[in-house]
Amino acid sequence: MLSAHSYTRQLVDQIFLAKAFVVISKENKNLQFATQLSSQIRYLQVLLSRAAAGVTPLTSEVETAIHDMALLLYQAQQFNYDSATMIMKMKGQIQSLEGKMKFESEKSTKYGQIAAEELPKSLYCLGVRLTMEWFKNSNLHRKLSEGKHTLEKLRDNSLYHYCIFSDNILAASVVVNSTAMNSKLPDLIVFHLVTDEVNYPPMKAWFSMNSFRGATVEVQKVEDCSWLNASYVPVLKQLQNLDTKNFYFSGGGDGKIPIKFRNPKYLSMLNHLRFYIPEVFPALKKVVFLDDDVIVQKDLTELFTINLNGNVMGAVETCTETFHRFHKYLNYSHPLIRAHFDPDACGWAFGMNVIDLREWRNKNVTGIYHYWQERNADHTLWKLGSLPPGLLAFYGLIETLDPKWHVLGLGYTNVDPSAIRNGAVLHYNGNMKPWLKLGMEKYRGLWDKYVDYSHPLLQQCFMH
Repeated sequence: MLSAHSYTRQLVDQIFLAKAFVVISKENKNLQFATQLSSQIRYLQVLLSRAAAGVTPLTSEVETAIHDMALLLYQAQQFNYDSATMIMKMKGQIQSLEGKMKFESEKSTKYGQIAAEELPKSLYCLGVRLTMEWFKNSNLHRKLSEGKHTLEKLRDNSLYHYCIFSDNILAASVVVNSTAMNSKLPDLIVFHLVTDEVNYPPMKAWFSMNSFRGATVEVQKVEDCSWLNASYVPVLKQLQNLDTKNFYFSGGGDGKIPIKFRNPKYLSMLNHLRFYIPEVFPALKKVVFLDDDVIVQKDLTELFTINLNGNVMGAVETCTETFHRFHKYLNYSHPLIRAHFDPDACGWAFGMNVIDLREWRNKNVTGIYHYWQERNADHTLWKLGSLPPGLLAFYGLIETLDPKWHVLGLGYTNVDPSAIRNGAVLHYNGNMKPWLKLGMEKYRGLWDKYVDYSHPLLQQCFMH
């Protein structure tokens, strides 16, 4: 192929050129000539495939084939199929194909987003059955009242505190179960789970009827945090704005903005509650924050002794590729962003973070977060989610953790098997969550092993 005089190189070049002439011949209604070219292309392709398979070497037979194709290509030139015409027509075809590809890609993204946001029937069934169980089974309420002595544990800073904000019962259960199962000291673990009002009864029921190796699980609902209101929280204040409502809920705004940027979940209070952790848990000094789409496969006790060197949060950086630097998340054409932040600064990941709440309070991180949220009311600083305001609020306040603590990508890409084996926390970030049918099959088993499908309620909802 490297030699311009090799049979293989000549055949490939002729096939490439002939295919272009076939297209142009058809456009000029010269169907007979297009058929001749197509026939000769197929013949050359057969010769190449035989040679590649070692059946028939490229010999004198090929010289005849090359000569015959050369005559056809010369004939095409006599039809005034000149290079300039070819280039213009092919350019038009390429633009048409690019348009179709863009349309199909947007359609695929849209349907993928809808599939990712849909609650599977099995999880809906589980929520309904647990809600019924909670209201009809007085034993669950009695268990809860008997556990009042755990109130001291909820404020005991000598224990290991984890917080999870979720409206997904099974996903939250997997996080709790995997953490407890792989802990050396599960009885010293306290989980603080915050959900919404709809999922509060089924969450209470599930964590009352199941035990997790002695770990303590507290369930709260975000609606009980009465201070989270529009006068204090910029995101809630923005929801009162008609333009914001149209942007997220009516498909309004700039039609060029992809659907994923207009996902209402990015205004969910559960999604933004991570910026209010010191106020949700005023008695605590240090917590580990876990997203509900992770599993834990190592003991995390060591995280609580890591020296954050005066920083607020420990996180794994994600800037091994240029995609994960600040300039990919923020609008550097805006003077405020340009003036305050290095475009090549490393991004980092939410999902597994160790947080010093005393430093957070001292440095007023929530106030910084509010400042940037208020300036992004018109969506000109960033478009997507809770990570960009996080990058701004915690700028210069992040202690980098070893990548083994938080392995990302199991919900959208292929991940290095050795990273998965050695990873403490595996994160299914992306649309392909393990509880969805569109989840990546090869990573589903890692998540499934922390689900007890023999549980009567799970059998009723998952085995039909």
